[in-house]
Amino acid sequence: MESNQLAMKEKIHMLTDGNVTTPKGYTAGGLHCGIRKRKLDLGWVYSDVPAQAAGVYTTNIFQAAPLKVTQESIAKEQKLQAIICNSGIANACTGDQGLQDAYEMRRHFSEALGIEEHYAAVASTGLIGELLPMEKINAGISQIHDQENNGASRFESAILTTDTKEKGIAIQFEIDGKLVSIGGAAKGSGMIHPNMATMLSFVTTDANVSDQALSQALKDITNKSFNMITVDGDTSTNDMVLVMANGKADNDELNPSHPEWNMFVEGLNIVCEILAKEIARDGEGASKLVEVQVTGAVNDKAAQAISKSVISSNLVKTAVHGADANWGRIITAIGYSGQQLDPDKVNIALGSIPVVKNGIPVSFSEEDAKNYLLEDTVVIYAELGDGDGKATAWGCDLSYEYVRINASYRT
Repeated sequence: MESNQLAMKEKIHMLTDGNVTTPKGYTAGGLHCGIRKRKLDLGWVYSDVPAQAAGVYTTNIFQAAPLKVTQESIAKEQKLQAIICNSGIANACTGDQGLQDAYEMRRHFSEALGIEEHYAAVASTGLIGELLPMEKINAGISQIHDQENNGASRFESAILTTDTKEKGIAIQFEIDGKLVSIGGAAKGSGMIHPNMATMLSFVTTDANVSDQALSQALKDITNKSFNMITVDGDTSTNDMVLVMANGKADNDELNPSHPEWNMFVEGLNIVCEILAKEIARDGEGASKLVEVQVTGAVNDKAAQAISKSVISSNLVKTAVHGADANWGRIITAIGYSGQQLDPDKVNIALGSIPVVKNGIPVSFSEEDAKNYLLEDTVVIYAELGDGDGKATAWGCDLSYEYVRINASYRT
């Protein structure tokens, strides 16, 4: 890692109880409106003032109605002031009625907050092909001002589906002598293989950032974080990353010409990477986080493709689950990635244990390798010796529990 990047990281402080409301001017909440049997199922984030906004969305051709409405909202002024999200039903593949329901959800939400309708974004996650129970959702929206429904933890809980835990984070650092905060929340457990997949991520910041710079930074960072995770290789219909920047930190406007622009980008990258890793770690039925670091590829794009090929391999994922040091599966996944490489230069290690050198297996302790693969975080290193390209991808093991969850998800 370059020394200046290390220096920036040292100036960024992780907050133990940080969340989407850590940045100035944000509130959040969640409640149970009746989409799900008992769990919270309607959540929201609100900024005191309109915020610069940017989004990245699923590449699935069957793009759900809420994404279309949210993209329309942002397109008008590149701003948002609030986000509402329901869990339990995805409002995907629901035709014109589903689109009208997403518009209605946006309209009622913006009216309840007293903001312009296009300042509201809509998100949904859950079962595909069912219509939203709009009476329940509208009744829930009417309760968003109730004090007992306030709190970032309630928002984090309300957006979950098969997740086993909430995912929230916040960091702080200084720009122009002003304290800047970035917070985030995410959901995602299965059907994860972005560009984008069954995941939602909402990032808030009080930094003053130009809209174009914010949009480009989010796209670049997403390609290195959310688009580098996989659970099961499926890309869903709904999901997106949204970022809001309301400027309440009162720093000079950030853009690539600002002397501390890289500090903001690094902070945004840290938040997105941690949320992405938490999604991968919380994969349906997962017992461990798996990280694949590829170096020495012909370029970064090739390294990304190779690392995603390895992390996506069901054979690699099941071997990790069974603590089987089957390096042949890793070699195979590298080989079918479709990228240029010299097989005689490939080195592979499981953590600190080398298993392949120059394309040939080396002797290692099976017991040590098994013990390493039993840990809750497993790192696979692949050094290719072909160039300077590097990338990291994250995923999880594939367990019996994953099959059980997805065999009965709808019923």
